[in-house]
Amino acid sequence: MCGIAGIIGDYNEFQLDAMLVSQHHRGPDATGKYFDAEYAALGHNRLAIIDLSEQSNQPFIDNSGRYVLVFNGEIYNYIEIKEALQNQYNFKTESDTEVLLAAFIVYGKSCLEKFNGMFAFAIWDNQEKKLFAARDRFGVKPFYYSRFNNTFYFSSEIKALHTAGIKKEPNEKVWASYFAFGSYGMPEETFWMDIMQLAGGHFLEYESKNLTIKKWYCFKEEVEKQPKNVTFEQAKEHYVALLKDSINLRFRADVSVGFNVSGGLDSSVLLALVNLQEDNSKINAYTFYTNNSDYDELPWVEKMIANTNNPLTKVLLQTNEIPTLEQKIAWQQDEPFGGIPTLAYAKIFQQAQKDKVLVLLDGQGMDEQWAGYDYYMQNNDATIQGVQDSPYKIEMLSDSFFAKAEKPSYPKPFEDEVLNKQYRDLFYIKIPRALRFNDRISMAFSTELREPFLDYRLVEFAFSLPLDFKIKNGISKFILREIASEYLANDLVFAPKRPLQTPQREWLASDLKEWVNECFTELESSVYINWFDKKGLKAELKSYYAGNIQSSFHIWQCISFCGMFKRFE
Repeated sequence: MCGIAGIIGDYNEFQLDAMLVSQHHRGPDATGKYFDAEYAALGHNRLAIIDLSEQSNQPFIDNSGRYVLVFNGEIYNYIEIKEALQNQYNFKTESDTEVLLAAFIVYGKSCLEKFNGMFAFAIWDNQEKKLFAARDRFGVKPFYYSRFNNTFYFSSEIKALHTAGIKKEPNEKVWASYFAFGSYGMPEETFWMDIMQLAGGHFLEYESKNLTIKKWYCFKEEVEKQPKNVTFEQAKEHYVALLKDSINLRFRADVSVGFNVSGGLDSSVLLALVNLQEDNSKINAYTFYTNNSDYDELPWVEKMIANTNNPLTKVLLQTNEIPTLEQKIAWQQDEPFGGIPTLAYAKIFQQAQKDKVLVLLDGQGMDEQWAGYDYYMQNNDATIQGVQDSPYKIEMLSDSFFAKAEKPSYPKPFEDEVLNKQYRDLFYIKIPRALRFNDRISMAFSTELREPFLDYRLVEFAFSLPLDFKIKNGISKFILREIASEYLANDLVFAPKRPLQTPQREWLASDLKEWVNECFTELESSVYINWFDKKGLKAELKSYYAGNIQSSFHIWQCISFCGMFKRFE
């Protein structure tokens, strides 16, 4: 897990230096640079996970000296790919980095289809003076870019582009859509003007000041290639085999590996399968809690862990930590993030770093592939679990600002409406924002996060199965519960989904009320108050304090914006 940066065209070395300094937290183990005269400057911050030797530092140059790679992520099946390439490339390291570059040299763009991993990388061809860059199927690893004064800039984080000289100017359409509809932008958008992101499953080529972007991962086509007419038992057996292999691949590391655990079904399955590893007694488990029995999942977690030998580290989030922690994470995120649960989750990575556990596994992705949200069976466009009243309060917004908002419209490639909702959440809503939130908080503490449930083989296969394998007799994630029942007690297997993880609503209305007031006061005195209707803003805050706290999302939106607008100036 690392940070990448580059400038193709006119550049000054100090620009690349500034970009690398801004992303140092992504890779504190080594910093490297490569320059190709007036054509290109590439930089890399390394967090050493596989092959810790200096030989695997980046930018990485192939044996011929023609190709230069900067890479962020992991190719989990690098051992198998390396074996297939043994007679076509002379390897000098044990890294997945060299395997990636060798695969590109041998297979060209089609190498992307062979990778099972999370990645964002760029390869400079110093013979053809051409850049090739790509992002993994689901966009686990970030890739931002900007074109300014006939020069192409790219990086792992937005702040690096600002450091390089791209103006800090908010993208008002994206911000307005965020406040009005809860949208975090389309896959290629960001909250900043002139800064785009390469969408997951796409690659780009930049040559002679011309940029070309193409889609390389066609999800619907891959789903349609899956075996047809499988029985329930066959599906369960095949999925379990894939899941075990996915977890095994994600234990490939030359540093300590742990995992995050909550009280939910997905986390329970992860716990059970992690403990099929040969020596589970050394695999650390992490969970957070807030000392609030209405929200904490700690009793469930402790019950689960009681059946294994995993050391459990319990990380406490207290209200007095939140204002300071929010400032740190807001700087790391560069864009709005998901609230106090994200701050609680960040503390896990902070603790893991202290424990020298540099890789953590997480249970992200099961709800989207197994139709785990209640709204999948509702005839509406809801995107939030367990909420009836709209969390979006357009009364807070000025008419002129609201007019800039665009209600997002998402593709519907499947005939089945539930599949289309799952597709929307996988590629446009829940997974993209969760991956962004989680990448930034893990990298904030120089740790790597891996999501075994987002192995593309699992997702494609689950999508291809009949709906009654996913939802049966009103029970969601049915096949997953059947799998879990072989490892877990029934009260864990059939526990209802708990959508809320922290007492954010109550804390913002009481314990953190003074801080909330300070944020709203700053907002009202900022140059961006014209985005809001002052009376509407005050009315919503007053209503919230009076007890209308079914949702706190609109309050958090204002807090998040308060932390962000300081970066505009």
